[in-house]
Order: sequence, then structure tokens, then C-alpha cells
Amino acid sequence: MKLNFLKFLPVALTGLIIGINAQAQESTGEKPSFKTWSIGINGGALTGVSPLGGQNDFSNWKPSLGYGLYIKKQISPAFALRLDGVKGKVKGDNSEAYKDGSINTSPIASYDTDLKYSASLSAQLNMVNWSMFNQTNNAQLYALAGGGLVNYAATTVATGATTEVTGATKNKFVVPVGVGAKFRLSEGVNFDLGWTINFVDGDEFDGYARGSNDKYNYGYAGLEFALGKGKQLAFFSPTAATYQEALAAKNTANALKSDLDAQKAENAKLRTEMSDLLKDSDGDGVADKLDKCPNTPAGTVVDGSGCPLKVPAPQVTERVIVTEADRKVVKDAISNLEFDLGKATIRAKSYATLNKVAALLVEKNFSLKLAGHTDVTGSRELNLRLSKERAESVKAYLVSQGANASRIEATGYGPDQPIASNKTAEGRQQNRRVEFTLY
Repeated sequence: MKLNFLKFLPVALTGLIIGINAQAQESTGEKPSFKTWSIGINGGALTGVSPLGGQNDFSNWKPSLGYGLYIKKQISPAFALRLDGVKGKVKGDNSEAYKDGSINTSPIASYDTDLKYSASLSAQLNMVNWSMFNQTNNAQLYALAGGGLVNYAATTVATGATTEVTGATKNKFVVPVGVGAKFRLSEGVNFDLGWTINFVDGDEFDGYARGSNDKYNYGYAGLEFALGKGKQLAFFSPTAATYQEALAAKNTANALKSDLDAQKAENAKLRTEMSDLLKDSDGDGVADKLDKCPNTPAGTVVDGSGCPLKVPAPQVTERVIVTEADRKVVKDAISNLEFDLGKATIRAKSYATLNKVAALLVEKNFSLKLAGHTDVTGSRELNLRLSKERAESVKAYLVSQGANASRIEATGYGPDQPIASNKTAEGRQQNRRVEFTLY
């Protein structure tokens, strides 16, 4: 009976792959530094007899050379997809009796099947690949199952004849099922031992249609080369990683608890020392260790050393009031103030109004700020010096008239604070000034 149910195997494998992959990603958190792609080459023996039982069409199996190549994608530490290709020949005859002593009366004496290619996609499950203590393993056992196509042509020799007859080339569905062991030689190279039984969906793989599906074996050894950077995901143990993370977290928690207990003890010691330092027996606000006059009566005002403080009598400061009349005296002085061209010499016509300002300063003990300004004509350095000299010249004149020199401030600002545009003669005239500020 044909293995029609095998045609539905790819659907089942797809569902299995999706389920395992989702679970693996959730539990292991695949890291981008892992090597997940690899290629493998192998060689070994092809035979047409299955040791697992079932009907064998020929009594004597003849191992023949086979060789293969595969590409593998490791999806999680426990699961991978593997695309295999195998070539070689499968041979057998009836030159010996079956193991039970019976004689094979087949009309076919021998066969030689040319396995042009076998291409299959398999799901590989690592059965033993985790350790409680090591995140990276050096050996693993695995099982695989999948489905694909086998392309072959069988050549047979009839019983009692010597003529070879080669049949047509055929394509049949094939299901490989196998186990293997892999050993990590380095971070990029593995040694691979494996064995697969390939179930063919047909009865003429060996050229003899006996009424049951044929099968052939492939036992091989080879090398696998991991591609990319980082460690191999296939040999990574999520169990060990989880254990070590938990152990590290526990150690961190213990260390933090020890640090916290030590800090609590240190804080208690500091609080005791602070209480001693801040102790104030007489309540005057100065700690006993700094109090040079202990036991002062309550409510006594003390200095920083805890001794009674002598409070000076309050001083009454007379408020200075500048009247409108005072401001008019100053305004008249500003309006009439003139200097010789390019010099700090005050012209005589300005003396009368300046004398009134000097009298006002003497009478009311005012303070006066003089601010000299110029236009932008000439260099800035020259204007700064000229503005300062003119302000000082006004101060010197006022002092000569009896004003207190310590109450007069003279400053020169040069062209930096214009009150009008320097682009016109009128604006430049306004900018050349000495400002008086009473206070």
C-alpha cells in the first residue's frame, strides 16, 4: 500500500516549526551575536535494507559510497531547519539467503539504483544539548524528520540472466527520518555523525515492484562549518543561562542586603554622633561643644560663641529728598555747560550755573554722579579719555567751590551710550554731554 499519508507531512512539519520557533524565541531570547547559519559536507554508505524491520526485497545488501551537502538554519538552541542533498548508488542482490534461512525467489537477481539526487527539507531537534552549569556545550544528540524528492533510475538483472536493464528516471516523494551526534571541534567547526532511513513513496526504487514501499539508508560522517560571528546557537544552553542569571541576581541581592545593613549601622552611628555635636543644654542656639558661655539665661541674645551679645543703639538715618527745585538747578547747569572744542576746559559762561550746583551740594549734603559722553567723531580711545576728562573737570570745579569730593563720582563712557543719532550734526551735538544725577 502506498504511503499516501506522507504527502501531508510538510503541512504537519510547518505547524511544528512555527510552534517550536515561537516558544524558543520567547524562552531563550535569541541574541544577534549567535551563529545561526551553517553548511555541512559528508560522506558515507548507502544501503537498500532497513534494520528496523519491514519487507526487504533483496537478501544481500551491498554498501555503496554516498555523499551529501546541507544548509542549516538554527532557529533556537533546540530546533533547526535543514536542507539536504544526497547523491550516490544503492545496490543489492540475492546471492545470500535471508537471516531466517529462507531463499529469495525473486525474479530479479540484483539491482543498482543510481541516486541522481535526493533533496529534502527536515526539522532537526537537539535532544540532549543543555547543561545546568555550562552555557556552551561540546556535544549534542539530535533527531530529524522531513520530506522531499528523490530522483533515481534503477538498473536490474533478472534471475538466471546476465543482461542489465535500466528503467526510466523517476521522481518520487521521500521522507528522511534519522538521528545523529555532533561534536564541537572549535567555535566554527563541528564533527557530524548521522544515519537516516529514507522512505520512498513508491515500490520500484530497487526495480522490483513487490507490493510495499521501498527504503534506503544513509550512514555518514562529515564536517559542519558555522557561519557568522559569535558563538554557535546550536550549542548554547538556555537552561544554564537562566540558572547563571538567577545565581547572579541572588548574589547581587545578597551583596545589596549586606551593603544596606552596613549603611544602616553607619547611619545609626552618625545619628548618635550628630546628637552629641548638636546638644544645646542652655537652649541659646549654640552647641555645647562650641559654647564659650554655657548656662546663659533663657532668651539672651548670644553671638557665635554663645556669649551675650551687646546690641548697639539703633541709628536713625536721615532720608535724602531731591526736590523739583533741586532738579531744575542741575538741569540749568547741564544746559549751560560748554567746553573748548576737543578739550576738557570749561568755558567761563558755565561757571554761574555750576556755582549753584556746588552750593546745593554743600547745603543739602547731596551726592552727585557725573557721566561724560561723546559722539562717534574720532577714535573710540580718544572719546573715552575725553569724556572721562570732562567729567573730572566738572568735579574739580565743583570741589573748588566747596563741594565734598568724596560725594562726587566722575565716569566717562565715550560714544557707548548715545541718546540721539550720530548721523546728523544735531544728533551728535546731543550726544556730546555730561549728565548730572543727584542722590
